[in-house]
Amino acid sequence: MSTSRLSGPTLNPVAGTLYRHRWAALVVLMFPVLLISVDNTVLSFAVPALSAALAPTGNQLLWVIDIYPLVLAGLLVPMGSLGDRFGRRRLLLIGSIGFAAVSAAASFASSAEQLIAARAGLGIFGAMLMPATLSLIRNIFNDPTERRKAIAIWAAGFSGGAALGPIVGGLLLEHFWWGSVFLMAVPMLIPLVVLAPVLVPESSDPKPGPIDPISIGLVIMTLLPIVYGIKELTAAGSPLVPCIAIAVGITAGVTFTRRQLKHSNPMLDVRLFANPSFSSALMVNLLSVFALVGFIYFISQHLQLVAGYTPMMAGVLLVPGLVLTVATGFLAVGLTRRFAVKHVMVWGLCLNALAYGIVMLTGQSGSVLILMVAFSVLGAGVGLSETLSNDMALSAVPPAQAGAASAISETAYEVGSVLGTAVLGSILNAAYRSNVVIPGQLRGEAAENARQTLGGAHEAAATLSDPVAARLLESAAHAFDQGVLYTSAIAMVLALASAVIVTFALRSVTDQPSPEHESAEARP
Repeated sequence: MSTSRLSGPTLNPVAGTLYRHRWAALVVLMFPVLLISVDNTVLSFAVPALSAALAPTGNQLLWVIDIYPLVLAGLLVPMGSLGDRFGRRRLLLIGSIGFAAVSAAASFASSAEQLIAARAGLGIFGAMLMPATLSLIRNIFNDPTERRKAIAIWAAGFSGGAALGPIVGGLLLEHFWWGSVFLMAVPMLIPLVVLAPVLVPESSDPKPGPIDPISIGLVIMTLLPIVYGIKELTAAGSPLVPCIAIAVGITAGVTFTRRQLKHSNPMLDVRLFANPSFSSALMVNLLSVFALVGFIYFISQHLQLVAGYTPMMAGVLLVPGLVLTVATGFLAVGLTRRFAVKHVMVWGLCLNALAYGIVMLTGQSGSVLILMVAFSVLGAGVGLSETLSNDMALSAVPPAQAGAASAISETAYEVGSVLGTAVLGSILNAAYRSNVVIPGQLRGEAAENARQTLGGAHEAAATLSDPVAARLLESAAHAFDQGVLYTSAIAMVLALASAVIVTFALRSVTDQPSPEHESAEARP
């Protein structure tokens, strides 16, 4: 059924949802979106406080940040399949309750290992939240214009949460212990649990793929070893184990793909990747988030540990860039009325590259003003590209496959988040370890902590005399900013390369309203 015919009553309760109810449902669905984005940004700004309280190694610090999106990325596709089978709203509610409970437990972790375990638990329940929100939006908004606006609001929710996170998180970190940032999940999820059963219609796929434990295991075994290998390659040890881990991940990925191709009704229809619009949208999704997360990882530490700002002030300094992300997300919808969607996405990728180029031009100065300008440019680029890439991915499939498509789109988002810290963060840490000069007065565990992270250097400096501490902090800041130059060059090249690839991949694709297929069966 085409969208133009959906002007009157319909047998589908989801498609026929009243106008005001559709937008009220969207408001309810924004709560988990805001929560996920707030959680990611808050954690980046809590890194100095975490380093002081739990004394993690450099790799442990990366795992604290990465384990959540890694587990989430590994389970998004299986959870999307479960939502298609058993009901997307039902899975959303289960995930919300579980996420709130584990967040409360994470706030009282007493070691880096406990926090890593709690973050893994958050990844499990977060995987229930993410694909459910986007797939419900796909089924609630059948009109292409309304859907694009709804997805723009959905994407803006990520940016809005990222803007809210540093401010609220900074306020909490200045007055309470680091674990307080995790407790925000509880009050943010209460409106969802109360209102979703009333305002959000249930939906499911009438012909869902089978629950395949082997495929679920293969998805996890694809991502986990690859990210582990990337992290360990930058360490000082032998490259043999990391290379083996990456090879295991690639093998598992190939096996998973072949397994899905053999099934007539697979858990994940990998044939979707043959659609250039769908695969290009995923690339834009992944690399835009890669650029954003990698930037936030280093700028949050630079503003606090190099420039000396409080967590609250560091968050405020990033607000202009994050507001631009929201604004350009809405602007992207208007631009598509005059320009091709593929062109607007490519412009966004080019802005991402420009932002990292600006960082490189700062050299070792680390000018806060220039960094703010660069982050604002990056925010504009992410806003343009992310909104349209998500819409393009969902528009390329029929509504019945919304769960699978949104899960894949969210997987690209989370893999980009993982790689943003795994790749750029690992290279940054390796450059820091190679360039920092540890004074002879510092020995044992304190010396090792100072060698591992910038936060560790600040903790160690507190035990030294003023002249020695000043030399250590100057060396640590120089080593950190040197690493930023390397990671900026890598991110800039990747953004430019992706812009070229997307341009060629979509050269034969014309922007037309996607055909509307028969909606998924729904339960009132």
